[in-house]
Amino acid sequence: MIDLKKRQWINLLEILDKMQKQKINYDKVLQKMKADWQAKNAQPRVLLHSCCAPCSTYTLKNLSEAAQVTVLYANPNIHPANEYHRRLEEQKRFITAFNQRNAQTIGVIETGYEPEKFVRMVREADLENEPEEGKRCTLCFQLRLTLAAQQAVCGGYDYFASTLTISPMKDAELINQLGLKLQERYGVLYLPSDFKKGGGYQQSIQLSKEYGIYRQHYCGCLFAARQQGIDLKTVNQEAKHYLDQLDSQNASS
Repeated sequence: MIDLKKRQWINLLEILDKMQKQKINYDKVLQKMKADWQAKNAQPRVLLHSCCAPCSTYTLKNLSEAAQVTVLYANPNIHPANEYHRRLEEQKRFITAFNQRNAQTIGVIETGYEPEKFVRMVREADLENEPEEGKRCTLCFQLRLTLAAQQAVCGGYDYFASTLTISPMKDAELINQLGLKLQERYGVLYLPSDFKKGGGYQQSIQLSKEYGIYRQHYCGCLFAARQQGIDLKTVNQEAKHYLDQLDSQNASS
C-alpha cells in the first residue's frame, strides 16, 4: 500500500479538509491542483478512464496541458460486443488524430472485454429493472473506477481519473466520492473533476464534430438500452459494418 502522505502530489482529501462544510466545486479543485503542478514545473502521470471517444475530447484537451496522460478504455458495461469494439476503435482513432494535432504522445490501454462481469453484478444485486441514474449506474461507475484504480497501481501512475463527469446526465458528486473511496482502498491518488463545468460538455460536442467522431445514442448498458427502446439489432449491424470496413481498409493499406 502506498503512503499517500509521502507523495509529492496534492491529495484531494487535504483540500476537502480545508473546505470543511463548503459545497465542493470539483472543477475549481482540479484547476487548483493543475496550478500547483505548473508552479512545481512538474507533470504527474495520470491514468484517465475513458467511457468513449466523445467524452475524452475536451477531457484530454483539459488535462494534457498539465499532465502526462494515458487513456484507459475499461468498459465491460457496453453491449453488444461489436458496439464495444466500434467505440474502442473510435477512441484509438481520435487519440491518434489528437496526438498529431497537438504534438502529444498519449497512449491507450484496454483492459479487455468482460461483459459477463457487469451483467453478473447487476443480476446479483437485482438491478435489471433499476431506472437510469439509479443504483445500477452507481454499480457501473464503481466497477469502471475500480478497474482504473487497479491499473493505476500496477502502472505506477500518480493519479487516476475518469471522463465520466463530463456528462450532464451523470452525478459528478457521486463519481468523485467513489473515486475518493478507491483512493483510500488502493493507495493511489484520485484526481477530482467536473469536466462539464465551464462549457466542457458543449466543447466536447464541438470537438467531436471537428474530429468526425461517432457519437452513440446510449451509454452502452444492455439494461438501459432495453428501457430506452434502443434497437440493439440495428446497433449491432451498424457496428459490424463499421468494423468490416475498418478491416478492409487495414488489409488494403
